[in-house]
Amino acid sequence: MKTSINIVLIDFGGVLAEEGFREGLREIAKQNGLDPDRFYADADRIIAETGYLTGQASEEAFWAAVRDQTGIKGADRDLRREILRRFVLHPFMLAWVDHVRDTGRFVAILSDQTNWLDEIDERTDLYSHFDAVFNSYHIHKSKRDASLFCDICSSLGEAPACVLFIDDNRQHIDRAAGAGLKTFLYTNQEDFERRIAQSVPQ
Repeated sequence: MKTSINIVLIDFGGVLAEEGFREGLREIAKQNGLDPDRFYADADRIIAETGYLTGQASEEAFWAAVRDQTGIKGADRDLRREILRRFVLHPFMLAWVDHVRDTGRFVAILSDQTNWLDEIDERTDLYSHFDAVFNSYHIHKSKRDASLFCDICSSLGEAPACVLFIDDNRQHIDRAAGAGLKTFLYTNQEDFERRIAQSVPQ
């Protein structure tokens, strides 16, 4: 018998919105004459190593470490602006979230984000579309730790097999699947709208 989906967990950057972190960092790299892919990989590593991703260090400490290890220039406010302005919400995703909630399912954000996500909510009222928000900055654990998925299911009192996780990051998808969750690798709107009904029946 097919297991029903009672809870849907959705990533923010790259799914609910454009991937502002990656694209903002790539632009910063170009402005500083650096290789965009290499700089993104370095900054992605640094945000975890400093503890900013899990709320254990400040944004100032993160940018200081990025400057120290990569040699980029620029004030914090200018660097963060390049990232935040690229997190553009996807209206079709929010409409889908509202629909899924109308079917009685519990829908939450599960994101490796910082306090930036709270700033985006203040500007867009993003959180009002969701039953809960699990942000690495506040829960002090990221999707890079596979145990997070079991923690979330346990906190919601639901079996992993009844939870669907949507993300655009293959590694996160693989970790969630390893924890027993149903998964959906997001690539683009057309593919999502074509395949999602198979994962979340009406």
